[in-house]
Amino acid sequence: MKTYYIFKIKKEFVNLYKDTPSVLYNILKNIYYLEREEADYGYNLFKQLTIPLNKNKLDRDIFLKFHQDIPYSKRKNTHYINNLYRNEISRLTINNSYLKLEVEQNFSTFFKILEEESDDLFACPFKKVDFFFLNEYNRKILV
Repeated sequence: MKTYYIFKIKKEFVNLYKDTPSVLYNILKNIYYLEREEADYGYNLFKQLTIPLNKNKLDRDIFLKFHQDIPYSKRKNTHYINNLYRNEISRLTINNSYLKLEVEQNFSTFFKILEEESDDLFACPFKKVDFFFLNEYNRKILV
């Protein structure tokens, strides 16, 4: 299973790192692995890079978009897609500062839906070196 953490990045940093997303990934990875004693520093750095998500709006929008689809379900803050026809199992948990997407395969229907909500989303699994802006990823997949 692969776990992506998805962040809404401020416009100025999107413009700064769109050609070198590895730098942004390394900053976020370093924040993720900071020691407890350095949590204040990491939190301040994180707040400078990211924009808080409108959790309630995003949760409602995703639910309204999918609630009549058979492979979709929702429990508390977590949205599930279990589509046997596409061989897809995805879980999206919505938080105020980030999204957590757990996938069994290398794609998720949630990637496209999230890009429609915002074009400044950056995804990275910290356990593996893989990172991208969602709009770039979806553009490559759809070509």
